[in-house]
Amino acid sequence: MSEQPRQPRRKPAPAGAGGKQAKPHRRPQKDPVRMLAFEVLRAVDERDAYANLVLPPLLKKARQDEKFEARDAALATELVYGTLRRQGTYDAVIKACIDRPLREVDPPVLDVLSLGAHQLLGTRIPTHAAVSASVELARVVLGDGRAKFVNAVLRKIAAHDLDGWLERVAPPYEEDAEEHLSVYHSHPRWVVSALWDSLGGGRAGIEDLLEADNERPEVTLVARPGRSTPEELLEAVGEESALPGRWSPYAVRMAEGGEPGALEAVRDGRAGVQDEGSQLVALALAAAPVEGRDERWLDGCAGPGGKAALLAALAAQRGAFLLASEKQPHRARLVERSLAGNPGPYQVIAADGTHPAWLPGSFDRVLMDVPCSGLGALRRRPEARWRRRPEDLEGFAPLQRGLLREALSAVRVGGIVGYATCSPHLAETRVVVDDVLKGRGAGHSPVSAELIDARPFMQGVPALGDGPDVQLWPHLHGTDAMYLALLRRTA
Repeated sequence: MSEQPRQPRRKPAPAGAGGKQAKPHRRPQKDPVRMLAFEVLRAVDERDAYANLVLPPLLKKARQDEKFEARDAALATELVYGTLRRQGTYDAVIKACIDRPLREVDPPVLDVLSLGAHQLLGTRIPTHAAVSASVELARVVLGDGRAKFVNAVLRKIAAHDLDGWLERVAPPYEEDAEEHLSVYHSHPRWVVSALWDSLGGGRAGIEDLLEADNERPEVTLVARPGRSTPEELLEAVGEESALPGRWSPYAVRMAEGGEPGALEAVRDGRAGVQDEGSQLVALALAAAPVEGRDERWLDGCAGPGGKAALLAALAAQRGAFLLASEKQPHRARLVERSLAGNPGPYQVIAADGTHPAWLPGSFDRVLMDVPCSGLGALRRRPEARWRRRPEDLEGFAPLQRGLLREALSAVRVGGIVGYATCSPHLAETRVVVDDVLKGRGAGHSPVSAELIDARPFMQGVPALGDGPDVQLWPHLHGTDAMYLALLRRTA
């Protein structure tokens, strides 16, 4: 939408000339909280940035101003993530309040409208404050003309609460279940369909999953074995702010939030930030029995280093060596940083797992946590749901199959391979494993390997399904939707 022309300022009526004197022009006032939130949304839209990478440095810079308080940081965080999570719902509401297609609204204008819609429909901010603050932001970043458009649209949005709008903009479940869930829970329709296929079951399960995707996840720490303990982390975080992990013996949850980087153990690399699902994947690979020696481990897609650091600590306790390989050099440097100080032998290399820098049969245990759509981490990266497309999975497919084949080549007979993804999409999980085992695809032969039941190596974790592979879920386990298949090389 093009900017409306500014109206020429009128000269004040002279004294005694009758009539009212025009109000003097007022400069728009910058609200640092909403300006910061707007800046993050623009980075996400313009540069395909991730909010969890853009927001922290902006908050750190803002905190240098003594007037920017902890509650301001909390509000900015809520505005960013709340707007991104509910973007699909807010788009439907905004569309109902304008007289043009949504695509014809300039993206910066749409970001201001979405921020305003979240304040009106997703927070307890009073209506008049939400509208006036959003219009003031529009004056600063868009100009007076488009600020009038923002004001008009937000006043229409304010006429109903969220439930009222959902009744108006979402089709009935009975008429179009997937579109109803898409609008109600702010997920693209194709994602709703894919998650429903992977989850199975009826309406209750998929609604629980979609709702969990829209909740703010806890920050979870891992105490790296032999280097730190959960007790140390619990004490450092504070009894009122920390809880033990649900499933991993090394996990600590920062239930009240907080800054992990302020903890000494995290700064020293003895502990780290790691979702409990990722911890369970690494622990299961390490717990599965191998036949014969257990001396050489491989993390074939190691970046950014969380699982590699946990595996390295576990390997060190057994006197085993870990090779951590990552294709991208900058990510390999992150892995090196994560493993620094590990007491056991390890090496980090920058290498392509589909063109391995090691001989076949070199390892006893191999983890291949392959690149994927990331649909399992939508709680942490809500913008990914709007960025991904169904055709993206076709691009990942050859890479995922190639990495699994090379992992099975890298492990010796009797050794174990863990195939993992942070996605529950069947095309990235069971279909990949099945295709590789059966040799589907031009030029490929069946692989001499067998699936083993992964469930016993996640002891105490409920609702793991019928096996032999494992799919974790946010709504059932409080983790990212990590997938794990364990395979033993047989010949």
